[in-house]
Amino acid sequence: MAAFAALPGDAVLLPPLERTALLLDLDGTLLDIAPTPGDVVVPPDLVQTLGRLRGALGDALAIITGRPIEQVDALLPGLPYAVAGEHGGVIRHVPDAPAERVVLPDPPACWLAEAERLVSEHPGVLLERKRHGFVLHYRAVPQFGEALHAALAALVEAEPRFVLMAARKAWEVRPGGADKGTAVTALMRRPPFLGRLPVFIGDDVTDEDAIRAARAAGGAGMLVPEQFGDAAGVRAWLARTAA
Repeated sequence: MAAFAALPGDAVLLPPLERTALLLDLDGTLLDIAPTPGDVVVPPDLVQTLGRLRGALGDALAIITGRPIEQVDALLPGLPYAVAGEHGGVIRHVPDAPAERVVLPDPPACWLAEAERLVSEHPGVLLERKRHGFVLHYRAVPQFGEALHAALAALVEAEPRFVLMAARKAWEVRPGGADKGTAVTALMRRPPFLGRLPVFIGDDVTDEDAIRAARAAGGAGMLVPEQFGDAAGVRAWLARTAA
């Protein structure tokens, strides 16, 4: 691989832009972590950077996130060519095209009732519902993290179709069978990503599957804390790359 930009700290070799597919996580990677998912702010310079990058990449720019695709559209309208949401459970390969959904089970209704009970008993914990699962955010009350983990692990232990994932000060219950790694693989099978080398950047354990998939495909997988420091470091590096 030939270098096209140097990272803060360690220099990382990446393919030239015309051979690159850039696949990016959202929260904690492009956007600063906020008290709640609805409080994130999209810096104006990020919009300009992503627009320039998409042109330089020949449209091979995608967002891979745990958020629903609709939220990505609201935050970054028209910027990524493709979007994989819900940890790979749904992928829109082409702008304005229908999204393709992986067939996944829904959590039992009693699990949501238990999640609501946990929220009521732990003030400051937030429940985020998703199509096939849910997240308990405890960023504002980190002292409750272990108790929430124990309660949710007891639920998932008896149902092998679901997994409990650690996120940034949050626990997410979601189905197995789709993850950010399967999203990387699916995106790279179609133009404009086909034939390019994937470069994925993510910030936490939910991104490790995508990092492994990108590396297995001959590309690069990078973890924000190790190579950029934080989302501001990612944005600065992307801006230099776009320039």
